Amino acid sequence: MDTLIQTIINGLMIGGVYALVAVGLTLIFGVMGIVNFAQGEFVMLGMYGSWILASLFRIAPYPGILIIGPLMFFVGFLVYKILISRVVGKGDEAYILLTLGLSILLQNLALIIWGADYQSVATPLKDAALHISHISIPIPRLIAFVIGLGMIIGLTYVLNKTDLGRAMRACAENREVACLLGINPNQSFIIAFSLGIVLAGIGGSLLTPMFYVYPTVGVLFNTTAFIVVVLGGMGSVAGALLGGLIIGIVEALTGTYISLDLSQLGTFVIFLLVLFLRPSGIFGRSVR
Repeated sequence: MDTLIQTIINGLMIGGVYALVAVGLTLIFGVMGIVNFAQGEFVMLGMYGSWILASLFRIAPYPGILIIGPLMFFVGFLVYKILISRVVGKGDEAYILLTLGLSILLQNLALIIWGADYQSVATPLKDAALHISHISIPIPRLIAFVIGLGMIIGLTYVLNKTDLGRAMRACAENREVACLLGINPNQSFIIAFSLGIVLAGIGGSLLTPMFYVYPTVGVLFNTTAFIVVVLGGMGSVAGALLGGLIIGIVEALTGTYISLDLSQLGTFVIFLLVLFLRPSGIFGRSVR
């Protein structure tokens, strides 16, 4: 029983970060109708940014998110203005090819700039844990979970309680009607895309103390984020949160009771079951 509880706690902790990355993906899709196939590569950039801050400036990953966040917003803004804005409204094929190409480009740029070596960030809290009876809660995972959950709650508040959030939701519902109401869709798209990239980058920064950093690490989180989004429902923030927690638990249980090398097996089984039984996901498509 202790092993089961420990495994579920570990799954919940990492699931919160998966949810954060997936929320960024679902926000972009919900507002713009674009699936960003390069989302995992922005996680990778966040991880490299955190590694650089720790290596060169001795800034730990957790306070480093105060720097990573604005930098990733600027990166998202540039990517939208230079690339994404050219394919908005031009069909699925255009943005699929563009974001897939961007994914490959970012991977190879990282390989050229930082090399293929695996990097890690050593922090004082890396091996720290909170012990409750026979249960041990790793401090890095707990901090990542709390920050990730806090950011998702903050985003939900913005979407539901602010004029900016209402404008983005209006664009998600009907772009033409939003224009008639005086809302600038292009402005909403820029902010939604940039915020999605910020969430991916901060998610990467939170994952840095737990994972090695290398040019193709984003592929792993890209796959996981897509499964989480499909499980929760494309465009649903609440669905992404629930999906992330479920996938984190399933992955942890599979790794503990079957094999660590097959930890993603349970994730893909859940993914296939959702596609067969409820293709729209748990909450369907809506920005809430």
